[in-house]
Amino acid sequence: MRFQQTLLIAALASAAGSSAYAGVTADEAKKLGTSLTTIGAEKAGNKDGSIPAYSGGLTKAPASFKAGDGLRPDPYADDKPMFSVDGKSIDKYGDKLTEGTKALMKKYPDYRIDVYKTQRSVAYPKFVEDNTGKCATSAKTTSGGRSMDGCHAGFPFPIPKTGFEVMWNHLVRYQGIAYSVKYRNWNIDASGRPSVSTEGTIAQEYPYWEADKADSGTYYKQRITYTGPARRAGEALMLIDPLDYTEKDRRAWQYLPGQRRVKVAPDLAHDTPNPGTGGTSTFDNVFLFNGSMDRYDFKLVGKKEMFVPYNAYKMAYNSTKDDLLKPKFLNPDLVRWELHRVWVVDASLREGKRHIYSKRTFYIDEDSWTIVASDEYDARGQLFRVGFAYPTQSYDAPAPWTDMHGLYDLIAGSYSLSGYTAETGGMRHGKPASERDWSPDALAGAGIR
Repeated sequence: MRFQQTLLIAALASAAGSSAYAGVTADEAKKLGTSLTTIGAEKAGNKDGSIPAYSGGLTKAPASFKAGDGLRPDPYADDKPMFSVDGKSIDKYGDKLTEGTKALMKKYPDYRIDVYKTQRSVAYPKFVEDNTGKCATSAKTTSGGRSMDGCHAGFPFPIPKTGFEVMWNHLVRYQGIAYSVKYRNWNIDASGRPSVSTEGTIAQEYPYWEADKADSGTYYKQRITYTGPARRAGEALMLIDPLDYTEKDRRAWQYLPGQRRVKVAPDLAHDTPNPGTGGTSTFDNVFLFNGSMDRYDFKLVGKKEMFVPYNAYKMAYNSTKDDLLKPKFLNPDLVRWELHRVWVVDASLREGKRHIYSKRTFYIDEDSWTIVASDEYDARGQLFRVGFAYPTQSYDAPAPWTDMHGLYDLIAGSYSLSGYTAETGGMRHGKPASERDWSPDALAGAGIR
């Protein structure tokens, strides 16, 4: 019944097209903190108890965690898989598998997912919860869903009515205000050979969540300094994303050592091949989706219970690339899957727009508002690439961290993993840099070798 009600809401939203929507009514907002969590997830567990009620998330670090360390011990290390799903059991569990997951099981007979007890680990600081309650009645999308205003330092649409609203929750998702990552991106070709596509340092900030940045109009900043492989060492790029894409659009700059200058790079968006993955994915495949939504119409399909990667501490912080990166797919022993409720959003290419993906389906976790899985279809309507994010909860923040993600290419028989940090020191939360550190001149200084 609940899923049918959600579908009715989605149908009404779809019928309204891509018009702007204001926040929910005050009466609807009263659900936050009662039947819904403070950020909009269903507080209760599911009927059979396989999804537990939300009880506040994970806020206490294991005794083995060292304050300030970028590598986080697995608080669920003693958990054992309850069961596994593979190609032989698709019929039994098919309603809880994404189309991409089923495609991998059909393509690779030895591919499987190990399903663990569901842990609703996501937790937030109080200001995130308080501001989300305020935003619920004031936030709105504009410009056909492409832009958003009326909210700062809170999830704008905790009770979403449209696909655009769900996607905005993902775009501005809270992962802390500022953090840095030393990472490697890996490509594994069809023969099973892994190679580093890029490695370096990423600094990321979300001014949207800073109390004194309400008028900045910026929700996200990213600066990458490449240290490898040798042919890429010294390169750097910087992206700044606005809340109003019709007014500013993405601003991007790139530094190339051979040219000794910073240049504006407006094409670092949409389906431009991403140099960070050696061109094996698009720029808007980062975090499974990022940037402007102007290429697609986003339809809210509803909410479902699905198996998705979750609490991936073993993979993110406690693995080696030799153990993890196996031919054809990630080592199933190291990838934890759980049953969670996800919002399902279908993205269809708008008439007159161009993109290598004609259709995309996104699965957005109700507790963290992050895309945890995606299906990408080519111009023929065939499933092309399959994406997964591998989230963990930073119990020391508290905040989810959902940046590590990967894509399987069903046509090429290859896959990639981005943001792998287990062998490079992990991820550390920090303080925002000064505005001068986000200037093109600073980018040049960071990239010089």
